[in-house]
Formats: sequence, C-alpha cells, structure tokens
Amino acid sequence: MGKNNESENNAINLLGIGTEITGDITSNGDIRIDGILIGNIVTKGKVVIGETGKVKGEITCKNSDVSGNIDGKIVVSQLLSLKVSANINGDIQTNKLSIEPGSKFTGNCNMSDEGPIFQTSEEKTKKIKPEKGKEPVK
Repeated sequence: MGKNNESENNAINLLGIGTEITGDITSNGDIRIDGILIGNIVTKGKVVIGETGKVKGEITCKNSDVSGNIDGKIVVSQLLSLKVSANINGDIQTNKLSIEPGSKFTGNCNMSDEGPIFQTSEEKTKKIKPEKGKEPVK
C-alpha cells in the first residue's frame, strides 16, 4: 500500500529488426530501436539506436547510445554517445557528448548544463507571439 503511483524506469521497450512504425512514442522507460521509426520519441529514460536502427524524427531523452541512423534533432539531458557506426543528420543538444572515431554527424551541436524540458506535443506546437509594438527583426 505504501507504493507511489509513479512508474519505475526499468521498463524496456524494443522495436525489433524488420519492424517499421510511423507515429510518435512517449514513454517513462528505456527504448531500443533496431527497426525503423518515422516519428518522434520522448522518454525520461535511455534511447538506444542499434546498428540496424533508423529514426526519422526528433528524439528527447535522458541518455542515448547511437549506433544507427538518425535524421532529425536529438535532445539529451545527460550523456549522448555516438558509436563507430552512428550517422546523424540533424542538430544535437546535450549536456555531455562522447564521439567514437568513424561516427558521422552533420548539423549543429549545442552543449549546456540545461537539460531538455519534457513537453507534451501540444505544448511544443504553441508559438510565442511578440509583444505589441515589438516586431521581430528581419
């Protein structure tokens, strides 16, 4: 009875070789991708992209090991490890970055102590309007 309602981060979600999913994934646990995902991932756990894994979309997580392909932005609040077979085409935002020789990365990298804010997709789509009389500089 003394157990709280928060789920543990020991759940492991697997997208296996030969599986293709189109859609967004939201989880509190770890995720491993060995198949193909066309969509976004948001998790408070770790994301592992295996050598055969391909993601086309945005990834937001706590930690990540990448050996496969990512076409999109990856936001990691702690450590991002790019393995020798990693291929990223998109921006990186992380606190710590480890890159093995042979991995490929095309995009911008922003390293800071500020981790990502885990937002719902509704919050991500809200746009900030400029204050009245203060138009953006073109």
